[in-house]
Amino acid sequence: MRILLVDDEELALDRLADLLGYIEGVEIVGTAQNTTRAAELIEANNPDLVLLDIQMPGGSGMALAADLPLENRPEIVFVTAFEHFAPDAFAVDAADYLLKPVRFDRLRQAIVRAQRRIRLNEAATRGGETLAESSRYTREFWVAQREGQVRLDVDLIDWIEAAKDYVLLHTSTRSYLHRISMHALEAQLDPQGLMRVHRSAFVRPNLVERLERPGKGSLNLVLRDGAIVQVGPTYVKHVLKALTGREG
Repeated sequence: MRILLVDDEELALDRLADLLGYIEGVEIVGTAQNTTRAAELIEANNPDLVLLDIQMPGGSGMALAADLPLENRPEIVFVTAFEHFAPDAFAVDAADYLLKPVRFDRLRQAIVRAQRRIRLNEAATRGGETLAESSRYTREFWVAQREGQVRLDVDLIDWIEAAKDYVLLHTSTRSYLHRISMHALEAQLDPQGLMRVHRSAFVRPNLVERLERPGKGSLNLVLRDGAIVQVGPTYVKHVLKALTGREG
């Protein structure tokens, strides 16, 4: 994956470069410290992904992302110190939203998400079977907020838990309250992306860091961010097989 780094702070660029050095299969094709130079490098180098700061002298990263042509548009991951820009970031179809100081695990997760989106776009271009299969499932939710609604990409959801007549959609940066039943969710979600592990919970399998056995026949999933999700008794065998290839 070919990546362009955009940030007006030299230290921020250095940190991103250092972290990316630990991720296989990525190549930094350039750096820019303002949006004008970033636009030039995007056109010249055609990167797969741009790690993009939002507030920079001389121009906004958000405006740059919004102005990029849809054809051959790179994936965008915003990197910022400010959480409140998140709704605007996803409104311009960002792949992810990272808060400074950037953690390695979140950066790696953002890279994986961007790669997944690229594969889906390639499948769409080919008109292949991958797209046909993925189109069966919901790719986004419109989530009610005080000021209106925001679009939430399903790929950004780490896990889901029931909350009476609602569900909590947990992402790496915040949680969203959404009115839908767990039964309806199961029909809409790709089980390869979000697996049901309890009558009240779904989990993204690739975020499971550890399995815990608090008692006989019971199982907890410890996620990368430290969240602990209980597996329902009737789901234990299925979850173990999906995660480890074994049922016990």
